[in-house]
Amino acid sequence: MMKPSLILLCSLLLTACGTSNEANEANQEVEDSEVIDIDITDSIFTRTSGNCADYVERYYSYVQDQGRSKYFTGELFISINNESCLFQSNAIPNHDFNINGNFATAVSKQNDSYSIPTNPTLADKSSDLILGESAVFLNGVKLDLLAAACYDIGDEDLGKEKIGCGQNQINNPWRYDPMSPLNSFGTDQNNAHTQPDGTYHYHGSPMAMFDNDCSTSSPVIGFALDGFPIMGSCINDNGNIREVTSSYQLKNNGGLRSAVSGYTTPLKGQGNIVSGNYDGQFRGDWEFVEGAGDLDECNGMTVNGQYAYYVTNSYPWVMSCYSGVM
Repeated sequence: MMKPSLILLCSLLLTACGTSNEANEANQEVEDSEVIDIDITDSIFTRTSGNCADYVERYYSYVQDQGRSKYFTGELFISINNESCLFQSNAIPNHDFNINGNFATAVSKQNDSYSIPTNPTLADKSSDLILGESAVFLNGVKLDLLAAACYDIGDEDLGKEKIGCGQNQINNPWRYDPMSPLNSFGTDQNNAHTQPDGTYHYHGSPMAMFDNDCSTSSPVIGFALDGFPIMGSCINDNGNIREVTSSYQLKNNGGLRSAVSGYTTPLKGQGNIVSGNYDGQFRGDWEFVEGAGDLDECNGMTVNGQYAYYVTNSYPWVMSCYSGVM
């Protein structure tokens, strides 16, 4: 029986043989360097460039679905296509997954692609997140911050909704927050789970991708769909490395929820609803308070001329909107 490492080597050699023709057909350009295969298995990312073009390479990893004791090869190819970076990925991360998770469907390889602007521009006004994908990380796995679940939307029991709340409900205040400890979305220790088609995706911090102890300022770990980079959670504050803070707070100091016209207000004890207070179970429990933390309404800021979003350990976790032109 062939060892996994030998199987992986054979797979990479076969992949490399087809690289040139495929790249030519797609009119993908890589300037001044030759694309090589880079092993990012369990890598801690360290680079800080905010330009996606600086990450053009072909990457792979060899990881395990620990819940099923099944091995996967992760594949990510980043190339330049006109004024965009093209991320082509099979959506397998660079770290082991399904650790302490409860996935509704088994993880499976995908054929995903994302177009990220190389020269993003800040917009005059922020725009809403897109349900299904908010960003892509440098391991090829997407960030999908929004749950497709809102209170009293869909056919499921009231207070137990998991699906059915689409983009047409983007302003629904009672969309469940998958990252809230008051909800149970079956995420693993890297804040990820699967979509119905088996796509592994994050709802919050991909913790295995960067050092979380703030011994050093955090690197770029991904790019939002508007082209701006996503950094980890540690910043250099005049020589003091510390955790960056969100500017969101619970409404009414966590007091009783107020009714919102056009929507059914969640009631304590209805299904899995924990309380009638602004407790963080829903995205609408939070409000932006300028100056309450380091970051702006979209969970970003400009440092040394570079705007970026930041991972935070409280809502909105990574992003709450797009600051760039979409």
